[in-house]
Amino acid sequence: MSPGPAAPVPYLVGTGSALPGDPVDNERLAGLIGASAAWIDDFTGTKTRHFASDLSTGAPTHKLADLCHEAAEAALADARLDASDIGFVVLGTATPDHLMPATVNLVADLLGIGHVPTYQLQSGCVGAVQALDLACRVLRDPETDRSGATGLVIGADICNKHLLLDRDFSRLAPGELVNYMLFGDGAGAVVVSREPLGHRTAIRRVLNRFVGLGQSPGQVIEWFGLADRDQGRPAAKEDYKAIENNVPRLAEEVVCELADDLGWDLDKIDYLLPPQLSGRMTGLIVDRIGVPATEVSCVDTTGNNGNALPFLQLGRLLPLLRDGDRALCAAVESSKWLKGGLALEKESIS
Repeated sequence: MSPGPAAPVPYLVGTGSALPGDPVDNERLAGLIGASAAWIDDFTGTKTRHFASDLSTGAPTHKLADLCHEAAEAALADARLDASDIGFVVLGTATPDHLMPATVNLVADLLGIGHVPTYQLQSGCVGAVQALDLACRVLRDPETDRSGATGLVIGADICNKHLLLDRDFSRLAPGELVNYMLFGDGAGAVVVSREPLGHRTAIRRVLNRFVGLGQSPGQVIEWFGLADRDQGRPAAKEDYKAIENNVPRLAEEVVCELADDLGWDLDKIDYLLPPQLSGRMTGLIVDRIGVPATEVSCVDTTGNNGNALPFLQLGRLLPLLRDGDRALCAAVESSKWLKGGLALEKESIS
């Protein structure tokens, strides 16, 4: 029996981003939480971040759907496509505007996209990779017709919806205070297609693995309803020691596994997109991986905005790629320990 036709290659063809408000630097943040700007810089390595709320009042200024809409519009413009060209929409987020309706459907409505499949994945930083994994599966599926041959994939989070800005910070434990230094808000989007349009960057491999069997969560984000909101649990908590111990190792595993699967020489990788927990942690991760590639990072200026991060990195990467260039992207999620990544290659014009 002769083999069937090869599965279509998915391409990244456009990117876009949305960051709410003006950047909040360490001087301004230090004045809010009563810490030293130099200490924040030394401890996190993050210089600025963006908040979807008013820093002086704590009042929300942006909804997740609005940030997603802005990023999606930018990605479509970058790909030189219209919303009517999109055949499906995928959103990865840990902080939807509502439990129902799903934020992805609010975004589709804002874009004017109807009668298409929509998907929303609930996850942390690896959710962006999971969303791309799903999109690639849709594009490779022989049952997907031409109307579904181009999709929109979004990663976004408003992390600060879980953090009160108008409170007595002198009473906070260090483990809770650090969240105000690390996290930011934002959205990133990419357009994917079966056709080598726009940036014509082929997605050669997607890695998506749950690796936390039997392990305690490194991060817990609560969702409170009317019946359980007064039980005294913090909205967010992290085991930063476990994160510091595990994330560099898992990131190295991602990079090595992707390269090994494709037979790529790590010494000939052009760009590396490491996990973006904080500026300081990113440095530790890059040193651990030890690949002589150009680092593409954003967390030092955007803060840790969860599912937006891989797409913000891609937004910086794609304009840099030249024909034949290769890039590896790694993401690690500490909630119940997941690792994910992408192997990308810029195709030449034939």
